[in-house]
Amino acid sequence: MSTPNPIPPLHLYSVPTDQPSTPAAPPKRERPRTAWTADQLMAAEFPEPKWAVPGILAEGVNLLAGPPKVGKSWLSLGLALSVAGGGHAFDSIPVQGGPVLYLALEDTPRRLQTRMGKMLGGQPAPAGLTLVTECPPFPQGGSDAIAAWLDRNTEARLVVIDVFAKMRGQAPQGVSAYDADYAAVGYAKRIADHYGIAVVLVHHVRKAGSDDFLTEVSGTNGIAGAADATLVLKRGRGQADGVLHVTGRDVDEAEYALQFHKAAGAWQMLDGPVSDHTIGDTRAAILRHVRENPGVRPKDVAAAMPEVDADTVRRYCSRMAEAGQLTKDTSGRYYPDTQHGDVSRVSDCPVTTPDLPERPGQPKTPSVRLSGPNDERSAQ
Repeated sequence: MSTPNPIPPLHLYSVPTDQPSTPAAPPKRERPRTAWTADQLMAAEFPEPKWAVPGILAEGVNLLAGPPKVGKSWLSLGLALSVAGGGHAFDSIPVQGGPVLYLALEDTPRRLQTRMGKMLGGQPAPAGLTLVTECPPFPQGGSDAIAAWLDRNTEARLVVIDVFAKMRGQAPQGVSAYDADYAAVGYAKRIADHYGIAVVLVHHVRKAGSDDFLTEVSGTNGIAGAADATLVLKRGRGQADGVLHVTGRDVDEAEYALQFHKAAGAWQMLDGPVSDHTIGDTRAAILRHVRENPGVRPKDVAAAMPEVDADTVRRYCSRMAEAGQLTKDTSGRYYPDTQHGDVSRVSDCPVTTPDLPERPGQPKTPSVRLSGPNDERSAQ
C-alpha cells in the first residue's frame, strides 16, 4: 500500500505562486489624506468598508479571542476556506471570494491537511488560500513579508494570524504594558489600513470571566483598544456550542449562537436570538410561545406544552420575568421583554439583533460540509 506524499514545509518565503520569478513592482499607493476642514470632510465621499464576512468581519484589525480549546482555530480556518472559495461563512452568510493568507503558526502541515480534509468533505481545496506555518514576528520582518504577499495578491480579502502571540515580538524596553500591547497590534493595523483588508488576530482570554466580554481579552486594554473590532468566542449553554460576541468601529454590536459539528470541524450559525439557544430547552420553548402569543397566562403556555406540568411552567415564567427574559403585567399576563431585548445567558448583557444579509435555505457552494468521518479530538 503506497504512502501519500507528505506536504512540504510551508513558510512565507517559499509558497509557490503563479507570478513570474521577477514580478513587476506593485503599483504605488497614494497616501491617504489626514487633514480636513469640517466642510471639506462633510462634502467628501468615502467608499463603504470592505467586508470579508458581511456584518461580522470588516476591513481593519479584527481581534478573535476565546479560551483554549473552544474552537478558535477551527473557526478561523473555516472562515479562511469560505472566503478563499467564495462560499458561505458559518454555512449561512454569502461571502465574496478572494485570496486569503492564513498564518497557522502553532500547526504542522499534517495537522492542517487533516483539518482541511474534514472541513472540505471531499470538495476541492481553494487555490486562493495560502497556508503558512513559519513567519518572523512583526518587528523582525514579519510585516514586510505579509506586505510582500499582499503586493503579489492585490485582490486579497483576508489575512488570518493564528496566533497573535507568535507575531507580536518582544516588547520595547522602557514602555508601559498598555503601550507595548497597543504598539504590537499597531503593526497589523498599519497593514490592514494600507491595503484595505481584514486582518484577524487570534488571541486568548483571561481565565476569570466578566460581564463585559471586552475586559476578558488577555493582556491590557491596549490590545482591544487598538483593534478595529473585537470578537470573543465563548462556550454556550443549551443547544449552542458557542456564542460569538462582536463589537467594533464599523460593526454593530451583536451576539451570534453557533453550533460546532465535530465530524466536519465546522461552526454553523443558528437562527434566531442567542437566548433561544443558550437557555434550557423548557425556557426556550416558553419564550418562543410567548413571542408568538404575547399576553398569554401560564395556564395557556402549559396547555401548549403538555410535556411540562403547569406548576413547572408557572415557576419558569416567574423566574424568566425576574431574569428579564419576559415581562409580566398586573393581571398576570406575560409578554416578550421588548424594552430590554433578549438577554444572553452567557454574558447577561442585552442583545440586539443586527441586520444581516438574507440567508438562502441551501448554499450553492457551501464552504464546508456538515458531515464526515468521526473525530474524537477536541476543538482547538
